[in-house]
Amino acid sequence: MAAERGARRLLSTSSFWLYCLLLLGRRAPGAAAARSGSAPQSPGASIRTFTPFYFLVEPVDTLSVRGSSVILNCSAYSEPSPKIEWKKDGTFLNLVSDDRRQLLPDGSLFISNVVHSKHNKPDEGYYQCVATVESLGTIVSRTAKLTVAGLPRFTSQPEPSSVYAGNSAILNCEVNADLVPFVRWEQNRQPLLLDDRVIKLPSGTLVISNATEGDSGLYRCVVESGGPPKYSDEAELKVLPDPEVTSHLVFLKQPSPLVRVIGQDVVLPCVASGLPTPAIKWMKNEEALDTESSERLVLLSGGSLEISDVTEDDAGTYFCIADNGNETIEAQAELTVQAQPEFLKQPTNIYAHESMDIIFECEVTGKPTPTVKWVKNGDMVIPSDYFKIVKEHNLQVLGLVKSDEGFYQCIAENDVGNAQAGAQLIILEHAPATTGPLPSAPRDVVASLVSTRFIKLTWRTPASDPHGDNLTYSVFYTKEGIARERVENTSRPGEMQVTIQNLMPATVYIFRVMAQNKHGSGESSAPLRVETQPEVQLPGPAPNIRAYAVSPTSITVMWETPLSGNGEIQNYKLYYMEKGTDKEQDVDVSSHSYTINGLKKYTEYSFRVVAYNKHGPGVSTQDVAVRTLSDVPSAAPQNLSLEVRNSKSIMIHWQPPAPATQNGQITGYKIRYRKASRKSDVTETLVSGTQLSQLIEGLDRGTEYNFRVAALTINGTGPATDWLSAETFESDLDETRVPEVPSSLHVRPLVTSIVVSWTPPENQNIVVRGYAIGYGIGSPHAQTIKVDYKQRYYTIENLDPSSHYVITLKAFNNVGEGIPLYESAVTRPHTDTSEVDLFVINAPYTPVPDPTPMMPPVGVQASILSHDTIRITWADNSLPKHQKITDSRYYTVRWKTNIPANTKYKNANATTLSYLVTGLKPNTLYEFSVMVTKGRRSSTWSMTAHGTTFELVPTSPPKDVTVVSKEGKPKTIIVNWQPPSEANGKITGYIIYYSTDVNAEIHDWVIEPVVGNRLTHQIQELTLDTPYYFKIQARNSKGMGPMSEAVQFRTPKADSSDKMPNDQASGSGGKGSRLPDLGSDYKPPMSGSNSPHGSPTSPLDSNMLLVIIVSVGVITIVVVVIIAVFCTRRTTSHQKKKRAACKSVNGSHKYKGNSKDVKPPDLWIHHERLELKPIDKSPDPNPIMTDTPIPRNSQDITPVDNSLDSNIHQRRNSYRESVRNTPSTDTMPASSSQTCCTDHQDPEGATSSSYLASSQEEDSGQSLPTAHVRPSHPLKSFAVPAIPPPGPPTYDPALPSTPLLSQQEL
Repeated sequence: MAAERGARRLLSTSSFWLYCLLLLGRRAPGAAAARSGSAPQSPGASIRTFTPFYFLVEPVDTLSVRGSSVILNCSAYSEPSPKIEWKKDGTFLNLVSDDRRQLLPDGSLFISNVVHSKHNKPDEGYYQCVATVESLGTIVSRTAKLTVAGLPRFTSQPEPSSVYAGNSAILNCEVNADLVPFVRWEQNRQPLLLDDRVIKLPSGTLVISNATEGDSGLYRCVVESGGPPKYSDEAELKVLPDPEVTSHLVFLKQPSPLVRVIGQDVVLPCVASGLPTPAIKWMKNEEALDTESSERLVLLSGGSLEISDVTEDDAGTYFCIADNGNETIEAQAELTVQAQPEFLKQPTNIYAHESMDIIFECEVTGKPTPTVKWVKNGDMVIPSDYFKIVKEHNLQVLGLVKSDEGFYQCIAENDVGNAQAGAQLIILEHAPATTGPLPSAPRDVVASLVSTRFIKLTWRTPASDPHGDNLTYSVFYTKEGIARERVENTSRPGEMQVTIQNLMPATVYIFRVMAQNKHGSGESSAPLRVETQPEVQLPGPAPNIRAYAVSPTSITVMWETPLSGNGEIQNYKLYYMEKGTDKEQDVDVSSHSYTINGLKKYTEYSFRVVAYNKHGPGVSTQDVAVRTLSDVPSAAPQNLSLEVRNSKSIMIHWQPPAPATQNGQITGYKIRYRKASRKSDVTETLVSGTQLSQLIEGLDRGTEYNFRVAALTINGTGPATDWLSAETFESDLDETRVPEVPSSLHVRPLVTSIVVSWTPPENQNIVVRGYAIGYGIGSPHAQTIKVDYKQRYYTIENLDPSSHYVITLKAFNNVGEGIPLYESAVTRPHTDTSEVDLFVINAPYTPVPDPTPMMPPVGVQASILSHDTIRITWADNSLPKHQKITDSRYYTVRWKTNIPANTKYKNANATTLSYLVTGLKPNTLYEFSVMVTKGRRSSTWSMTAHGTTFELVPTSPPKDVTVVSKEGKPKTIIVNWQPPSEANGKITGYIIYYSTDVNAEIHDWVIEPVVGNRLTHQIQELTLDTPYYFKIQARNSKGMGPMSEAVQFRTPKADSSDKMPNDQASGSGGKGSRLPDLGSDYKPPMSGSNSPHGSPTSPLDSNMLLVIIVSVGVITIVVVVIIAVFCTRRTTSHQKKKRAACKSVNGSHKYKGNSKDVKPPDLWIHHERLELKPIDKSPDPNPIMTDTPIPRNSQDITPVDNSLDSNIHQRRNSYRESVRNTPSTDTMPASSSQTCCTDHQDPEGATSSSYLASSQEEDSGQSLPTAHVRPSHPLKSFAVPAIPPPGPPTYDPALPSTPLLSQQEL
């Protein structure tokens, strides 16, 4: 028997090597073809790609003079090269017959000998470059203005004047703005050299400061603009000696309002004269400008201010102040800064099919606000029923047709410039249907409901599919006589009705319906002609509605008469609503405009208008939104507090005013402080709007100061807080160490309270910022209370009678807590009403008055303001009715959350009846309580108030994403995950993104929504042997959170009927046992093809491979003969023991089919495994019954993470390579558990060999974990297809590998 098995093994091994030789001969032609470039085509190869087509250089505004030459630059990129043309003032230039204008090779326009006169200005105007590529489209550049300087004309000329030595003088010479760059000055008819003392202002005016005798002479200005120079009148300047007497200050040149564009330079002129000579300083918005340390602000000769590279922050009112010690004069001017249009969001390229609706997005900013127009292939897009401007600037195209293809450009323009940005639209052909039956036309298409502006269609399933549960439908419709067709899809499979909205009254529409199944779109139904109901009674929407803010509390809304009034309009109703609320208000209006007053400041409102006639209200307009203007804050900053740092500085802390009272963006805070003894001498300082604290330094020692803070917006300063006092230390105390122990501690027990008093530490040179009192029954660590450093008494309330309490007192500062002082006391019993004091032995006694406890605050309320802010308010019954605080009491607010359970209280002090608690966690329940302290008396804690912060979008992705294959269904997987760590609210759903290309744009990934808080999702019908990448995103009521890291998973290789259940979780596509841990140096193969038996084909030379195969074959035959002889010596009893062991190990496995169908194991084929030694002991008690892959080299092995051995599913998921099985056994022995299992495998070679032949190698994903999803979303058609490996396919024809796109339903 053993000899017979040895002979069979020898025959089987010889047959295998013969088969390898035949395979090598067959593969040679295919390998040559692959090298020559005949790679297989991917399914998406025929999809058209976007063509790069854009301007490299665009023309810019240019100033020229008569007779000169000008070049307007323009260059565009495209393949093939575009044709360049030019427009002037909207009309194409004929450059062929033009002898002065010519097109340069790069596309630029050259104009020679510029012509310009009073009545003939052929070259001045607006130029635009137009680039065209045949069969592709046209794009236009920004518009550039060519300005030609006119003839010199003096609007003011120099006049004779005199100046005292050391003073300043000016000589005017103002010309038209175009010629200012061409102005120069002469002194005594010689060119005047300019320097730091003698400058020329942008207007042409000459300024001479600190005049000397050498400045005397005749001055004139000269304009040289290409023609003969033009001279102004001459004027004499006399320099007089200093009379040494005073004279009044006067402005020789004052600043005037200016408008500049961001990035330009500006000069604000300011020249003053007087004796003594004045000094000039500048202020902006009441803030002094530091021209000495600033790189952008320069004080020019005479006192003018130059600002380089202007920004928006430079806008404002500038004050020029001249002071000579005797008097001060002031002049002011407004600087307005404008900005050219700039794109916040540019249009993006779009793929679409005919009949679809698309939107090109375009968002711009600029000052003044830019206007936007759209251009398609160089022609203006005129709004119509199918081309609409939505959301201010976006272009919507309805019912696409083939002619809509091309380049669309968004052109933004304002008073200071223009800009353009474009995108390409490609209309795709519908993908051809896959092999299989297509549905016939839907039956009985009828309009079941016809209204004025909508129609409801219903139909029956096609005759080819009477059930139609998996069919989807598309309804195509168009106006009668219009070629442009739109499409509306049903929302779910099997739905057989749809409502078409936004139709026109009394209009005929043509409808047709098509059904789709997994193979593609079927036949179209017969056209159905339906006419909407006439709308003869009610008016249409009022066109051109617009709104703008006129003040911080009022907005004006304007509109026009409806185009379809259907009779006389009687009146209009204007509806408006504050953004973020659901309460809409209305007002009746008889005209076409209305101003709404009494609105909230700096608040956004939405408006709409409805026209009324005698029949009632018409169609509402679309909403328009506008924000009221900002204003000064209407409330003071909150929670002002003071902290004495040392003898010369005090730290101020505050919170911004309540959001409803800020009335705009807070730009800064104004801090005012004074000595309590000198209330008229107030010092003021400004800080930025983001700063909520300020250290005031340079104060006097041991002095009391008053402080108040006010908030600022761009409109001015709001109300200030009440004055708050603090006293600096007498000397600079030490805060480099903790305070010493308090000098004494006294306790006085009562029935339910203990009065504690103390004296400060003896060493008064160490800073003490407060005292910490700890107390508890038997231990002082149960409760801790902190009090102010000035306090010397405290009453511990709510204690148990007749209980022994231990009390500790520690002084603390910013370094930490000092040494504690301990005392103990026993509270009195309920029946004890005596006033006998309990003294501490061996401690000096200080009489302690019995303070009456204060009443706790009442009516504590928590108002939720945002996801991290809650306002706490309360009332104090110990205050007068008007609740105004006139004494030195303060309140302590404490709060905590019960998640986690051991969270400690946080405390803050307040001097008003409210406090703003910030820095809280989103969607978290907090409890709050308040106590009041006045001097040495404190109240108990108030009743608690509770508040839950608002939700916030998740700030972390879902975690622990894992994937397993579904048992018995290799095309189905199950995705599991855990909720985000920071969900910030109730999770309402998840979105699973997946793609076969990890580098694809996220909008190209397929999405799979998961509703609710489920943490698992089943995904079906995946492509076999295809790597997928997945990301998961959580959603709550506030929006979407971040995506998880991409994870990878390769689907199994074949749907094998004999695959065991545990195979599904291994992450391997086919039957394959777990590989041993071969270390981290292993790198998976990048590509390769597999032989029918799974032997990887190395890229060795064919001859070398032949020699290796023959040599290995001979060695294998010798080894097999030796093993066969050895096996014959085995006893029959030993064989039976081995079979029994294998049977017990595998007894828990379930086999497909009946046990009667199982044939006796073919020990001839698998005998070579019986003598192999185990190298990998699996912790799984039921090992998977598969062959052991035998790697050819180190690149065929995937490393295993040994840390996961305890979990067989995790361990199996760590394998990323399924290496082919081979009968060779001389390289790597198999495990003993697998040896046993082979004796019980199905011996029918059809199943096992078919599976082996169809299994393929998998690419390893070393850097990513693994996971999967089902391609069932309509966007699947744009997913990246799986690309087969190069070379002729070696798949089993019975198990084809279908790319992703081929499975999708279009």
